[in-house]
Amino acid sequence: MSLRIPGFDYQRVTVADGVALQVAVAGQGSPIVLLHGLPQTHLMWRHVAAELAAEHTVICPDLRGYGDSDKPIDTDGTTYAKRTMGNDIVALAQAFGHDRFALAGHDRGALVAIRTALDHPERVSHLLSLDVLPTVDSWEILHGRTAAVAFHLFLMAQPQGMPEQLIGANPDAFFGYFLESWAQHPEAIPADVRAAYLAASRAAVPSIVADCRASAHIDVDHDLADRAAGTTLRMPVTVVQQDWGSALGFDARSVWSAWAPDLRHETVTCGHFMAEEDPTEIVRATRELLKR
Repeated sequence: MSLRIPGFDYQRVTVADGVALQVAVAGQGSPIVLLHGLPQTHLMWRHVAAELAAEHTVICPDLRGYGDSDKPIDTDGTTYAKRTMGNDIVALAQAFGHDRFALAGHDRGALVAIRTALDHPERVSHLLSLDVLPTVDSWEILHGRTAAVAFHLFLMAQPQGMPEQLIGANPDAFFGYFLESWAQHPEAIPADVRAAYLAASRAAVPSIVADCRASAHIDVDHDLADRAAGTTLRMPVTVVQQDWGSALGFDARSVWSAWAPDLRHETVTCGHFMAEEDPTEIVRATRELLKR
């Protein structure tokens, strides 16, 4: 059995296209949905979720293609589009009786959260994004030697077949690399949690690659269409990220301001896995966002 967040009820909920998501739920009050990143599962929110459940209904799914959720085969490039994955989240919230909810995402989950908020502004009341830029902006700032930091995105953007074979040959080494190199405080991911992340990723190589491949293709098209139409995030937005702007030579606040008129942008000194490395800071940022 996979590790679980203590005090949370676990269910399987069928959402868009008949895909079932594994979801942990606890608490009462206004709802907030928490979306995990790579190479993680909903378990990355264990500290934050427990705190927020004291005052909110907290919904923590494994995204489609990850953890204990269904992993449909991608046949046309849309199965793991962030628009498709966002529709999952809207359907999931509705299954629990919530037509409107706050949404927080980290890494891959943040990309899903951003797209969900752009597509469904009437559903998403507040948006918290941890350590990403919107998809199209990420690709635009990755160039020259600085692009090496995202080598995995370029690998998984390649046509179906080769990335899956290379990663599948030693998935623990591939996914373990990120758990080790992206953390400032690796002790924040204890051995049993790390093993759970690796086991889940090992079983999900094709769907994880499909998720990342979509972000090099259809997800960029959706962002470009919104940019051309002048579509922005209508809700209060808080962005918490490492100081990637200084590291890679761009103005992160300016990039985000183009998408989010009501923006609070913060940088942290911990590593990429901030909900685990500094959960107190993420709980604070979330609570402050929900008061806006």
